[in-house]
Parts: sequence; C-alpha cells; structure tokens
Amino acid sequence: MFKNIINGIKAYFGTFKLISKLGLWKYFAIPILISVLTGVSFVAFAYFFSDDLGVLISKIWPWEWGSETFATISTYIGGLLILVLGLVLYKHIVMALSAPFMSPVSEKVEAHFYGQTEHSHRNTSFRQQLARGIRINLRNLFRELLFMIPLLILSFIPVIGIVATILIFLIQAYYVGFGNMDYTMERHFNYKESIRFVRKNRGTAIGNGIVFVLMLFIPIIGFIITLPISVVAASSETVKILDEQKLISTTNSSGTPKEINA
Repeated sequence: MFKNIINGIKAYFGTFKLISKLGLWKYFAIPILISVLTGVSFVAFAYFFSDDLGVLISKIWPWEWGSETFATISTYIGGLLILVLGLVLYKHIVMALSAPFMSPVSEKVEAHFYGQTEHSHRNTSFRQQLARGIRINLRNLFRELLFMIPLLILSFIPVIGIVATILIFLIQAYYVGFGNMDYTMERHFNYKESIRFVRKNRGTAIGNGIVFVLMLFIPIIGFIITLPISVVAASSETVKILDEQKLISTTNSSGTPKEINA
C-alpha cells in the first residue's frame, strides 16, 4: 500500500502543465467559486462561534481553581473542533456539488492518455452526475465522522493524541481521495463496484488525499487550486490503474488498440 500512496502523491507532478495543455481551466470556474464560498463560510463560522462552543466546553470543569485558564483553553478547543469538523464537511460539500463539472475534466484526462475507452456504467446527464456525487460523499461523510469523532476525543490525551491525530489525517485523506477518484470511476463502475475498487486501491486514494488536505492549509490559494489539480492527479492515476488491471478497453479513433504512453 505504501507504494500506491507514493504513486498517488507523484500523480500531482505535472498537473498544472496538463491542465493548461488540455484547456481545462474553464471547467473549474464554478467549482472554485463553490470551494471559496464554502471555505470562507466555515472559517467565519469557526471565528464567530468558537467562543460560544468554548463556554459550553468550559462547563465540564467543576472546580473554581483553574476555571479561567480552562475557559481560555476551551475557546481554542471550540475553534479547533469547528475547524476540524468544518474541514470534513467542506471537502464533501465541495466534491459533491462539483461532480457535474469534474466528470468532464476526468473524461478529457482519460481521453488524452488512453483515447476512446469503453464506459460500462456511464451517466452523462448533469442530474445523474450530481446525484452520484451527493450519494458517494454522503456515504463517505458519515463513515468519516464515525471514525473521527472518537479519535478527536482521544487526540486530547497525551501520547495517544499523537497517534489519533495522525489517524484523523489519514482518514480524511482516504475519503477525499475516494471522492476524487470517483469522478473517473462513475464512467466505468456502478456504486458498489466503485467502493470495492477503492478498497483494493486505498493507497492511491490516501496519497491523493494527503496532498489535497495539506494544500487546504495554504491561505486563500488552497481553496482555489486544490480541487482542480487533485482531480486531474486522481484521474491520471485512476485510469492508469484501470488499464493495468485490464478493467478498461482502450482504442484509438480508428478502433484499433491504442499503445499507452502515459
């Protein structure tokens, strides 16, 4: 799996060049707008409501001594909780709403490397792509929260907290990579088949998601460039895996087998 994680990260190399070569920037205008508005909303929400959440958290401290210090710490804890949960929600909201715009991008990347391919379960309408994106991301959101909430509590325990924090990061990376890969998989697999495919290639999803999550911490620019380059990277690596595993049939425009030069 470690090798696949590295491959998922390496897929980001050259993405800017590929986006420009294929003229993909025009597809990203609305997804970037969705990303920026959603990101700014969650940051503002954390800023304005961290104090209120901090007050609620501070009530668990029953003693007089140290109450002021704990109240101050609680404010930061409240802000951190909102930011972490906001980051989880942010990813899935943006990926779900961007699905109809990212699927054509993934298809163009696939065509660039592999020419015409057979699409077994392709849904081409805007509504179907949006519905698939919402379904996949709702499923991933609930599963991610199921793992993250107990880990988030454990993260405040010394020593154990370090391990819990690392696991939180990897879980977030896995599910965001899953979402990025599904823009390609929706043309080739149905819902259940896509889940099985990602489980078998979870390293690739984690590698793609690691870079995605890290880039979000770049002020402002992170909300703008993260989705475009992560989708192109995921699409490039996903179709490569599909071809290696003989899960797609590649042909050129004349209908004869196409030699792959990825």
